Amino acid sequence: MKRVEYSKLEASFFQYARLDEMPSVRAMLEDVRKNGDKAVRKYAIQFDGLEENEPFELTREQIRSAYAQVEPATLEALKTAARRIRSFAQKQMDSMKEFESEEEGLMLGQKIVPLGRVGCYVPGGRYPLPSTALMTAIPAKVAGVKEVIVCSPKIKAATIVAADLAGADRIFNLGGVQAVGAMAYGTASVPRVDKIVGPGNQYVTAAKKNVYGEVGIDFIAGPSEVMVVADETADAAFVAADMLAQAEHDTAARADLITDSKALAEKVAAELQRQLSVLPTREVAEKALQNGCIVLVDSMEQAVEIADRRAPEHLELQGKKAEKLALQFSNYGSLFIGPWCAEVFGDYCSGTNHTLPTNGAARYTGGLSVKDYVKVLTYQKAGEKGAKKLAPVASELARVEGLFGHKNAADVRARK
Repeated sequence: MKRVEYSKLEASFFQYARLDEMPSVRAMLEDVRKNGDKAVRKYAIQFDGLEENEPFELTREQIRSAYAQVEPATLEALKTAARRIRSFAQKQMDSMKEFESEEEGLMLGQKIVPLGRVGCYVPGGRYPLPSTALMTAIPAKVAGVKEVIVCSPKIKAATIVAADLAGADRIFNLGGVQAVGAMAYGTASVPRVDKIVGPGNQYVTAAKKNVYGEVGIDFIAGPSEVMVVADETADAAFVAADMLAQAEHDTAARADLITDSKALAEKVAAELQRQLSVLPTREVAEKALQNGCIVLVDSMEQAVEIADRRAPEHLELQGKKAEKLALQFSNYGSLFIGPWCAEVFGDYCSGTNHTLPTNGAARYTGGLSVKDYVKVLTYQKAGEKGAKKLAPVASELARVEGLFGHKNAADVRARK
C-alpha cells in the first residue's frame, strides 16, 4: 500500500472516478423499454442463469420455504438488525414534521407524502447482500410507501427472508440492467416504480443513471470506500481490520489511512499484511488496497482538510482525539467515532443505513433515509386581505422579469 506525506500528496488523490456511460447499457434499456418481459428474460437467462420458463416473481410458498433454508442464528441476526434499522428509521420519520403557519393573511403549509411504489435493488453477485434488503425496504415501509418491490439476481434464501422481514410486498429473482429497466419502464410482470434505490455494480449504476428522469433514484454510487483518521493512540489491528473490511468488497474499492503518527502508519502497514495473509477474500482485498494509501500529516487540521475534500463514504475516527475531532468534519456518508465503533456495525446492525454516497457524492448528499421515500409538498391558501398585500410585490417582480401574464394575474386581484 502506498505511503505519502501530506506535502507530497498529489491532486489525483482527490479526483473521482468517471462513470462510464456504457452504450451497451443504454441499448439493453431500450430493448427492455420496447420489448418488456421478452427482453428482460433474454438478459436474465444470459447473465443470471434464469431458466427458460422460470417466473420472475417469487411465490408466497417460495418465500416461506426460504425460512427453512436459513440457519437459526442467521434468522435471529436478521431480525435483530431489522429491529434496529426500523427503530432508527422511525426516529427519522418522527423528525419530519407537517405544519401550517399564517403570515399576514396567507396560510402556508407543508405535507409529508409517501411515494406510491419503490423498487429496491439488492446485489447478488460476488457477495449476496441480504443486509441491503433490510436497509432499502425497511425505511420505505416506515415512510408509508404503498408498495415496495425487491429485485435481486440469483436470489439467495437469506435475501428472500431479509426482504420478507423488511416488509417487501413483492420479490423478484431479477438483477442487472434488465431489473433496473423493468422497474423503470414497467413490464407485464414487473410494475413500474416511482423511484429505484440501492447499490449495484458498474452496470447497475450506469443503468440507474440512464433511467433517472423516467423514475427517481437515490444517488449514483460507485465502489465502496473507507477513510480512517487516526492518531498515535489508535489500535493498529482495529484500523487494519476496518480497512480490509471495505477492501474485500471489490477490487475497485478504496481504503485510506490519514494519520499524524509515523509509528502508527508502520504498525498499520504491518497489520494489513498480517491480517491479509489469513483473509479468505485476500485475492480481492489485496488488489483493492492498491487503490488507497497511507497519508502522513503534520496535524489533525490537515487530516480534516483531506477528509472533507475527499468526502469518503465511510469515515472512521480512531484514537483519543476522535471525540474532539468529530464535529470538525462535514463531508462523509456516515461517521464512526472511536475505536470500538467498527464500520461493519453500520453495514449490518447499528441501525443507520449502509446505502451511502460514494465517489465524492457525500459533498452534496447524505445516505439513504426515510426522506428518500417521501415528498415534501407545500401548499398555500390566501384570502382577499392576503392577496391584496402580496399582489403589488408579485406584480413588480413579474414586470422586472418581463412576464406580463404573471403581472396581470396579480394586478386583477389588486384591482378587485
